[in-house]
Amino acid sequence: MRGYRQEEGLDFKESFAPVARMEAIKIFLAYAAHKSFTVFQMDVKTAFLHGMLKEDVFVCQPEGFIDVDHPSHVYKLKKTLYWLKQAPKAWYDELSMFLLQNHLFKGTIDPTLFIRPFDNDILVVQVYVDDIIFSSTHPRIESCDPVGTPMEIKDKFDLDQNGTPVDATKYRSMIGALMYLTSSRPDIVHATCLCARCQAKPTEKHLQEVKRIFRYLRGTVNMGLWYTKDSGFELTGFSDAEYAGFKDTFKSTSGGAQFLGEKLVSWSSKKQDCSALSITKAKYVSLSACCAQVLWMRTHLTDYGFHYNKIPIYCDSKSAIAISCNPVQHSRTKQIAIRYHFIKEHVEKGTIELYFVKTDYQLADIFTKVLPVDRFNYLVRCLGMRSLSP
Repeated sequence: MRGYRQEEGLDFKESFAPVARMEAIKIFLAYAAHKSFTVFQMDVKTAFLHGMLKEDVFVCQPEGFIDVDHPSHVYKLKKTLYWLKQAPKAWYDELSMFLLQNHLFKGTIDPTLFIRPFDNDILVVQVYVDDIIFSSTHPRIESCDPVGTPMEIKDKFDLDQNGTPVDATKYRSMIGALMYLTSSRPDIVHATCLCARCQAKPTEKHLQEVKRIFRYLRGTVNMGLWYTKDSGFELTGFSDAEYAGFKDTFKSTSGGAQFLGEKLVSWSSKKQDCSALSITKAKYVSLSACCAQVLWMRTHLTDYGFHYNKIPIYCDSKSAIAISCNPVQHSRTKQIAIRYHFIKEHVEKGTIELYFVKTDYQLADIFTKVLPVDRFNYLVRCLGMRSLSP
């Protein structure tokens, strides 16, 4: 059966789509302005694929996917498809059931309005097919006190195996939101990646750390990367590592930052796969990872007409630089996996050049460890982050 061949009363009973009146939306916005709270908008992707069918609907096998053994068989649908007449109604039923189960009640005359009052506050949800606008007079985390850094300097972060467990689904959802944000906020990368290591069994301690990141974001909501026009376009890299930074596994953390001129375009904070036996080896492994990223960028930029050689990478370990520049395999490097030694080849070819930089000017430091406020803010400025508010 095809959607345009459906007959009302035979193939479906209702084809109602939850469309809010324009007046209802304006009333919603007027109320939001009256109460001075923020309105949020969301769009449900593939909304009509979530509705459950009440009727038995059979469809032909799609062209190109016909079962050769059973070419005349048909499929029985469990959920709606976009061309079904009853798809909008099924989606509305699914959405309204979810909202009602979460203690919202439907408007008296407007079935697209859902409200949940609690104490002196109210949550209002307005539905327009698969678009939803909502707001609340209870801002919760929006009213939190901002802090100066994403993490506080204290004992090393650990799995806290004896701590009080929390809802893992909620914790992972918060981590997922922060992970999405790290693509434009390098200042929270290290803290977010550190908290992400505890998603299997999060505890109250871990949840408080995640909430602190949100508190930091609340105070720096207008911060972002600022790309200047006349800052050059030279490819450079910074590499750093914190030795045995994770208390439970004693594995080190690699941090890297890559710039085009003064424009930060790539950054990372990652737990090392291997267990380094010294800080020099941890820095060497991080240096190799930074080199790999720089080489990828070098190849990618050839399509733009740029051809880089002698690309500078800055490291604050003279020992790690010495190992990288020495083509001879020293006995002290036997413990390091062979895959990290490719950096020596590129140093010898002249593709990259390694330079020592004092720790005070190591820009990748922010991706490896928790820092005091002054040091953190200094590196944030050096990365090119500015307040983008008008």
